[in-house]
Amino acid sequence: MLLAVAAGLCWAGALALLFFGQVGAEADLLAPQRLLFYVLGLAAPLLTFAPVERALGLTGLTVEGTVGAALLLYCLAFVPAPRDWLLALPELPVYGLFLAALFLCGAALSRPLVHAVSVRLFQARARALDGRRVRRQSYEMGLLVTMVAALAGLRVLTWVSLLLLALALVIAELLFLSQVRAEVP
Repeated sequence: MLLAVAAGLCWAGALALLFFGQVGAEADLLAPQRLLFYVLGLAAPLLTFAPVERALGLTGLTVEGTVGAALLLYCLAFVPAPRDWLLALPELPVYGLFLAALFLCGAALSRPLVHAVSVRLFQARARALDGRRVRRQSYEMGLLVTMVAALAGLRVLTWVSLLLLALALVIAELLFLSQVRAEVP
């Protein structure tokens, strides 16, 4: 319970500095406000994902979640927002950083949910506790979030393209489920 309170305080501090503290306007890399943001931006996801990884046995969740959330917070605070579409050459690195952060965050946030649903959904123990399948499905969720952001960056995001993308990922996952054997823990 103490870790949850500490994680909540770290998230609140990092978001308060991001939205109200004007931390991105500080020019000095080692200014106290920026250093505090760096510490809070690393501590918050670390305190969030480490207990979940340990409790559920989801290997690699802490690393992915911490790197993804810290990179996303850093992009939101210090990387200038793109002014053009995704394929404009000067904007490509900005979009690349942002999309990588979204992928890692989406995968890390969805992995405990996928694990909880699969434990309740699958009757066979081997399928319910299949770590590779849970990781693959969480990566697919991260890919869905990333592709939605990429389509928005290309300015072609519509309900039809969103539904087609989701349908393609569901079909790919059904093919994986039909072909891949379950990993027994």
